[in-house]
Amino acid sequence: MPDNPVNVALIGTGMVGATYAAALADLADSIRLTRVLARSPGSAERFINAQAGPLPFRPDAAASLTEIAEDPGIGFVILATPPDQRQEIVEALAAAGKPILMEKPIERTLAAAARLCQITESAGIPLGIVLQHRVRPSARHLAAWIADETPGPLRAAEISVPWWRPQSYYDTPGRGTYARDGGGVLLTQAIHTLDLALTFTPPITSLTAMTATTGFHDMEAEDFVTAGLTFEGGAVGTLFATTAAFPGRTEEIRLHYRDASVALRAAEIEINRQDGSSETIGTVASSGAGADPMAFTSDWHRDVIADFAAALRKGHSPVAPARSALAAHALIDAIERAARSGAPTQPEIPE
Repeated sequence: MPDNPVNVALIGTGMVGATYAAALADLADSIRLTRVLARSPGSAERFINAQAGPLPFRPDAAASLTEIAEDPGIGFVILATPPDQRQEIVEALAAAGKPILMEKPIERTLAAAARLCQITESAGIPLGIVLQHRVRPSARHLAAWIADETPGPLRAAEISVPWWRPQSYYDTPGRGTYARDGGGVLLTQAIHTLDLALTFTPPITSLTAMTATTGFHDMEAEDFVTAGLTFEGGAVGTLFATTAAFPGRTEEIRLHYRDASVALRAAEIEINRQDGSSETIGTVASSGAGADPMAFTSDWHRDVIADFAAALRKGHSPVAPARSALAAHALIDAIERAARSGAPTQPEIPE
């Protein structure tokens, strides 16, 4: 733990803001929320009034982005605005040399996401993305299990995000639109599971896809996606993602190796070996699969924030550097292109 706590600013006080406040309350001995910036001073004050209770002292409402960028006492900034509000903020913070930890997705399109990576890389500042599934103990345990048990080559994979959102969720202005969010279920909900799955699988060499908007939702972008995947080395897979699967079920990654099959469901791992032995590790945890999108623990956000602060202090890469997050963006981009064209497509990660 550092002798002096690092001060952070939070920009954006929407739906996920309360999760960040809870995570920062847990970290108050080493990381302190000192400034909050929202669309208006009134919004920031309302957020502070609602969230300041568990914090050791009350953060201030910032009057402007410039105030945060020019404050030498702020060690890094947590950026939690909608994707369409990111570029100008990132440019200003990068110019001021402020490290940024940003809510997913990076931006609305693959090209825009790559551009934000380039802006921060050119400025020499770290840009981390809050892909909190990477720090789940179950995900880390699975990575260690694969390394230790060496279950043979991957033969098949199943990636499933069978979630539910009521129409009221999409009635919020801009939600589910390309202008604000960049898309629907893929970019807003499934990106976490896609990102995590890609850490366990070989690169995808080809895919076919279909996207649709079901009768459950009046929205611009997709709420239903299915895709067939081919991986380097010959493994095949399926992807299913939706917010039209009432009442919503826990997302799942199933990996079928030569010698064993493993299922990762949030905080639970189920292992079935070809020799007949099996084991279950952990228990299924709520992950926001149903009508309440915030029905999940803030512990994973806490761990991402703590990791980012440690990375800055020790000079190493955070758990989810922005460049690494481009793989999930490239997969989403390829699925969208394949759905439009009806032809097999390959993810293309920008240099």
